Amino acid sequence: MQQVVIANRLTDGVVVFLGRNRCWVESLDDCPPTEETDEASALLALGVKAEEEQEIVGPDLIEVASHQGTLVPVKMREAMRARGPSTR
Repeated sequence: MQQVVIANRLTDGVVVFLGRNRCWVESLDDCPPTEETDEASALLALGVKAEEEQEIVGPDLIEVASHQGTLVPVKMREAMRARGPSTR
């Protein structure tokens, strides 16, 4: 099971992911997923720290899968969240 960290940026509420170089990015494709439980826990801890520093809110691990060369969330709720607001 591959996982990445998802959250919302505190300044504007946009969905972000913990990407390469431990920066928050808007594209799931910019995230290196992990299958290691220890590494996933460490990534989530970075998210919790960023939340404490009021950078993001609601960090969580989500399951992702590779589909036609791109990462997609496994659960429907996270897939909808990753696409962004349905009313813009």
